[in-house]
Amino acid sequence: MPANHHAEHVGSLLRPPELLQARQAREHGELSDAELAKLEDRAALAAIDVQRQAGIEVFTDGEVRRATWMAGLLESLGGVVPVPLHSTGWFRDDGPPPPEETAFEMVAVSGKLTQRSNLTAVEADFLTRHAPGQFKITMMSSSMGNLLWRPELSQAAYPTPGDMMRDLVALRVKEIEGLLERGVTWIQLDSLGYNHLIDPDFRTRILGPAAPSPQAILDSTIAVDAELVRATKAMNPGVTVGMHICRGNNRSAWMSQGGYEPVAERLFSEVPVDRFLLEYDTERAGGFEPLRFVPQGTTVVLGLVSSKVPRLESQDELRWRIDEAAKYVPLENLALSPQCGFASTARGNLLTVDDERRKLELVADTAHRVWG
Repeated sequence: MPANHHAEHVGSLLRPPELLQARQAREHGELSDAELAKLEDRAALAAIDVQRQAGIEVFTDGEVRRATWMAGLLESLGGVVPVPLHSTGWFRDDGPPPPEETAFEMVAVSGKLTQRSNLTAVEADFLTRHAPGQFKITMMSSSMGNLLWRPELSQAAYPTPGDMMRDLVALRVKEIEGLLERGVTWIQLDSLGYNHLIDPDFRTRILGPAAPSPQAILDSTIAVDAELVRATKAMNPGVTVGMHICRGNNRSAWMSQGGYEPVAERLFSEVPVDRFLLEYDTERAGGFEPLRFVPQGTTVVLGLVSSKVPRLESQDELRWRIDEAAKYVPLENLALSPQCGFASTARGNLLTVDDERRKLELVADTAHRVWG
């Protein structure tokens, strides 16, 4: 039976400036892979220490080796080529950020997909040696793979996105199998495809007027996510599998808004994870009512603490909101986290490391006070 930790964080942590500078130097040929790897190890140890000091009990390496949270698709696959990334419309509460603030590289499928590198295996081996307790490996769900299919580039290798998705799922299952063989006991899938159902404006903005129907998007997203979870559990029934859903998180900006109601009944009942990590830090995520569909025994990790802004939340308000959520999910099946990582892209959100530490301390201390 997977352990039920009540304090968690989503995965990424702020990178030290020297690591960002080193990555740029590597891109310009001024630094070797081995030298960069040493700096990444140092940053990962610092990230682990931040979590340990804050009282977080489920560790990551801060995703410090990744350029973005989507590294499993954008940095690890063969059979892809770089493509221009058109603006998807990022927003902050004080207005849209400059486009260069939220820019990152994108790729598209141009040939048969292969696993070019295995970044999560590097992370798992490092955490096995250095994590002072339970650790988890985070990865982008294959259900978001439709982002990689562009007809002018992809059709020769994969006539339809569905053809590509079959290979993408198979590669991800094999990757997870390798992680379990390394002794990993906690996997987290990051799956943001549900935002196309939660926010119709976002769906039109990203997929255009020729977008598949909401029903088709929901069917395919749930089918892939459920397949990955079932395959993981078949290999090791005791592994903890979580799923994270947010509204976008890049340089303190967001992409979509809306409550979980349009997807809740099917998502919570058909994707058999142990833990749902759900954004809930602002009104953009709606109320707790959709949690009524969460199956008995499934943990909901409430993302009530913002990783986007430095302001520290009131513990009294956090406890009040936990009590509100407990009207729909038993208190023992709730947990607390920030709504997302602190650095979904390498440049990170608009906070300091001290802000980040205080946020994690607040999560851990509140969880201790609520659940003991």
